[in-house]
Amino acid sequence: MTEMLTNLIAAARDKDVMLTTAESCTGGMIAAALTEVPGSSAVFDRGFVTYSNEAKMEMLGVQNATLDRVGAVSEEVALEMAEGALKNAQAQIAISVTGLAGPGGSEFKPEGRVCFGLAQIGEKTVTKTIEYGAIGRQNVRKAAKNEALQMVFGALFD
Repeated sequence: MTEMLTNLIAAARDKDVMLTTAESCTGGMIAAALTEVPGSSAVFDRGFVTYSNEAKMEMLGVQNATLDRVGAVSEEVALEMAEGALKNAQAQIAISVTGLAGPGGSEFKPEGRVCFGLAQIGEKTVTKTIEYGAIGRQNVRKAAKNEALQMVFGALFD
């Protein structure tokens, strides 16, 4: 992971791309991973940790109607989070994560469901959902962090 992060930061610097994060269930883990790399200040603008629905609405512009219709753990909210982060940061790539790390869940929103959004200037926002299952709160959060970083890495080399 360290080598991938170093390469991610180097690629962003080489391409003159700034990054931003919008995190819910990962609680800042993605931003923390990025900023562990020396030189990351050249490519990391800011991170939004929006754990509550109110924070998602206030900081990122997530629509109350979207939250009411589909809930916070949804690709629709991940999309609005990523696009809101891009709009409210000085960045060209935004990654968002919202999910249910556990314990708990329901038959409609099971434990381990995580939704991701990747927004880029001039590109259509991409979303996806991964069902990690009930592998434990820390394992879900770590897996979500790693997936988000892989998505950013992929966007830089597209």
